[in-house]
Parts: sequence; structure tokens; C-alpha cells
Amino acid sequence: MKLVRKIELLAPAKNLECGIEAINHGADAVYIGAPLFSARASAGNSIEDIRKLTAYAHLFHAKAYVALNTILEDHQLLEAEQMIREIYRSEADAIIIQDMGILKLDLPPIAIHASTQCDNRSAEKVGFLEKAGFSQIVLARELSLDQIKEISACTQVPLEVFVHGALCVCYSGQCYISQALSGRSANRGECAQYCRMPYSLLDSSGKPVVGNKHLLSLKDLNRSTDLESLLDAGVSSFKIEGRLKDLSYVKNITAFYRKKLDEIFERRPEYAPASSGQCTFFFNPDPEKSFNRGFTGYFLKNRDPKMVSLETPKSMGEAIGNIRDLNFNFFTISGVKKVHNGDGLCFINDKKELRGFRVNKVEGNKIYPADMPRLSPGITLYRNFDQEFEKDLLKKSSERKIKVRFLLEENAFGFSLSVTDENLFYSVTTCELKKELSRKDQAENIRTQLSKLGNTPFEAEKIEITLTQNWFIPSSILAELKRKVIESLLSVRKIAFPVSRKKIQQSFHPYPESELSYLGNVANKKALQFYKEHGVQSIDPALEIEMPENPVLMRSKYCIRYQLGYCPKKTENSQELKQPLSLTTGNHRLKLSFDCSHCEMLISKE
Repeated sequence: MKLVRKIELLAPAKNLECGIEAINHGADAVYIGAPLFSARASAGNSIEDIRKLTAYAHLFHAKAYVALNTILEDHQLLEAEQMIREIYRSEADAIIIQDMGILKLDLPPIAIHASTQCDNRSAEKVGFLEKAGFSQIVLARELSLDQIKEISACTQVPLEVFVHGALCVCYSGQCYISQALSGRSANRGECAQYCRMPYSLLDSSGKPVVGNKHLLSLKDLNRSTDLESLLDAGVSSFKIEGRLKDLSYVKNITAFYRKKLDEIFERRPEYAPASSGQCTFFFNPDPEKSFNRGFTGYFLKNRDPKMVSLETPKSMGEAIGNIRDLNFNFFTISGVKKVHNGDGLCFINDKKELRGFRVNKVEGNKIYPADMPRLSPGITLYRNFDQEFEKDLLKKSSERKIKVRFLLEENAFGFSLSVTDENLFYSVTTCELKKELSRKDQAENIRTQLSKLGNTPFEAEKIEITLTQNWFIPSSILAELKRKVIESLLSVRKIAFPVSRKKIQQSFHPYPESELSYLGNVANKKALQFYKEHGVQSIDPALEIEMPENPVLMRSKYCIRYQLGYCPKKTENSQELKQPLSLTTGNHRLKLSFDCSHCEMLISKE
């Protein structure tokens, strides 16, 4: 018999409400920010909310992970240690970290995941982290399918990959532009998002090559068509980015990937969801209707030649058609998608700028804006706010239930009720009751009473009644039997799903490198101790602690020259740009250089 591999859909939670709805919409696990030291400083959550989210997730044997993935200074270590103990007591399933100094603290036995901020790009690095005791490792977004396969073949630790959401243009954990230009460190959760700003590209003579474009603003990741390939490559956890995203985004995108994965599992029984319950959705999930900058597969199969959104870093949504006819206060479009009163529409104007407006009224094929924008025939319109879709998501948009089977039997002194859930967990309770024949058929009433499971996570799939006579059982007795057996089943499920408790053991295996520059992000003495114990001989402090001379602020697999058609490796390119190139925005000027042997672009401060 082939071993079934449990697959995790991992959704973001800005807060408790988002986390609960992520579970309701099919997540096998959620990740939420710790009260402090999360890579999204504005998305911290209380320990009490983490406890509530964890308890809710565990009803469905889903998991809750807590992000604590910034680098820490020495004076923050004790506070971090105390907070991790509180997270442990909340029964959260794991913490997600970047700083290796945390491994040298006096930690409770809680599973630890390696954040993508650890820059997990090679089999050697992943293998090292596995030996250091990490229970799950988040791979770099830039990896190809073949690279993921190579890492999977060399390691046993579960591998987690991002499949949807915003992309950083730099390798995660290696971006220092925000720190260098504004003093706001991305590695401390305070990124100023310089990658989303407009830039002008200048050649060595100062001549503009491209003016005022969002040259570093990548489109959003969407790997929904590659899930099966990722499964076969060895991925165990599919992660949706978005700990700053709103509730409707979490609902829609989680439901979309839940449906996609379930379709694969129906064909591929060697894969199965990592948690219990089936979702019934009351809307049609569609990623184009949630915030997106356009989509890219990034580098998974090959280099996407159009992975950047030059005109805007904002959400454009879904294309709905082109302007056909214009009047002074309305217009018509050529398209089949229905437009609603209150929709938000946008377009790129003749100055290549994004402009938006609200639909005031729709009459037939006539669309009346609240304020008529400057439009022209042929312009493509996009919808970045679908009023009717958002209304559906404001309501209860999904129901997640664990299927159970009831069996009502009689015994020598009364009756017994047993229940078995879809995971084959079982519970039984009995009651002492004098048996009396009923004048009416009891079967329908019994099924009615037992099927009422209210706010429990269960749904009656089958109710079997094996009584020798048409005995009368009062509805109050049936209700009490049901209450007791369901409470007992919940206890059984909780016992059968113990939270993973893994104590990190001291290790001394060699780190893949003997020297660490500022790219190692070593910001405290505990991290320094960790790397020394693992054979690193030369260790520079993190850039946030001590600014090195002329550091590379960003190393990116994305390349502006390739994006604009000036890649020297492509023989069809006859034009060359005068080097060195630079980017300017506001008062800032950045120098570009290129490591063509590794197909990487480097950005530093001029």
C-alpha cells in the first residue's frame, strides 16, 4: 500500500478573525504574527488571540504557527525568550524564526520553522537547518522546480513554498535598501517598500533610458496551475502570502487554493489534506477579484519575461473589456463581464498612469461613473473592486464540517449512542431508561434530533438505528445523549492530536560557509555563538548593527536589463546600454551592476 503524504495549505492571519476564517475556508494551518518581533511589525497579535486561534484550528486538526521572524539585538533576547514561553503555553504548534540566536535561548519544547528570511536557496543550507532541529523550512521564492526537487531529494524535513501573493524583488532576508535609505529595517519588520516606488533608469552619461516607472515592483505570485508539479517535487506545505491582507482576501484566496488542491487529491490518492473537514463555499473563489498587481509564476519553470508591473504597484484587478462608445456622462464596453453599481474600475491613461473611478449606476450596457473620467475608445478597463463579490464575502461565505456517523442501539438497561468521525475517531455514551413502546414511529424524530449539531464542527453523514422495537425515547434524552457523545468525541480528537513538542538539541555540525558577511544578519551575541559553534570562523555584524563600506543593498534574480530587452546573453539584442546604469527616485540614486554568471542584478548606493 502506497504511503499517503499529508499536504498543508497554509494561510495568513492578520488577526484572530482572519485566522478563524482561513480555517473555515479550508486552511490546514495558519500563520499569525507574535506580539513582537514579527516581520510585519504592524501585524502583531496578543497571546490570548493566538490561544483562541490555536484552539479553533485544533478542532479541525489544523495548526497555528506564530511568526517571530525578525533579527534581534542583545537587549531583546530575554523578552523574546519570555514571549516564546507564552506562545508555547498558548499551545501554538510552532514558531517561525530567522535569527539563529533564538536557538541558544532557554526554549520550551516547541517546534521551530525556518523563515524564508533565512535565505533558504540550497540543499546545503536546508540540510544544515534540518540537522539544527528545524521542523519545517520555508524555501526561497526564486527557486525553480528542479532546484526544489534537488533539495527535496537531499533532505527529509518538510518543505514549504509560497504559491500566492506579493513578491519581494530581492532575496528575502537580504534586502537592505529600506535600512540604508530610511533607517527602517526590513529584517525588523519595518520595510519602507522602496521596491514599490517609481524610478528612472539612467545610463552612464545620465541619459534616461526609462523615466518614472515602477522598475522594481514585481507582479504578484500565482502558482495555482503548478500545484501538482510542486507536490511531485516534494513540497509539503503551500503558503499564501498576506499577513497584512484583509478578511475578504484571506477568504477568497484560501478557498481558491483549497478547491485546487482537493481536485488534485481526488485524482491522486497518495496525497491528502493535513487536516479534517470539508468546506462548502457560498461563493465562487476567484483570485483576480482580490488585490493583485497582475500575476507571475516567477522562476518556477523558467524566467518570466514580464514579471514586473511598470505602470503601477497598486491592484488593477481583472480586465473586463475595452471602451466602445463614449457619451458625456456614460460609456459602453466590449466585454462579457457584468458591471455592478458601486464597482471600482481603473485604467492606464495616455500618460501611462493608473486612474480609477467608481461606478454610480448601470443601465443595460450603459455604465455611468460617479465622476466621468477622461476616457477614449479602445482603452482597457479593469475592475479592482467588485461590489457584489465583496458583499458575498461580507456574509458567511463558507462552512467547514467534519462528517460523523451515529449509531443508536439498545442495551439491557437502556440505550447507547456512538459516533464515529471521518478520521475514525470514536466515542460512545449510554443512558438508563425504562423501555416503553411508542404509538408513533420514532425513526424520523430520532434522525431529526441527532442531525441537529448546531455550532459544533460536525455534520451528520449517516444515522443508523438498530432497535428491536419502536421504543419511545424523549427528545430531551436524545439531546442529552448527543451532547455527551459529541463532547466526548471532541476530547478524543484533542487527545489524538497532541501538539508537537520538540526540544531543540545542541548541535555542532558545520555550517556550509566558513565566513559570514553582513548578509548573515548576525545582530546579537547568541547568534554569534551559534555560528561559531558550527564552524564559522569569520563573522561580520548585521548591516543594522554596523554599516559596511559600499554594501550591496539588494541582490535580485530579477533583472531590469532582461525585463527591458537589453540582456547581453540574448543574441537577438542588438542594443547595448552604456554602463554603469543607475536608478533615481526622489533624492536617492542607486547604482546597478550585474552578475551575469549567476543571472543576478545587484543594487548599491552611489
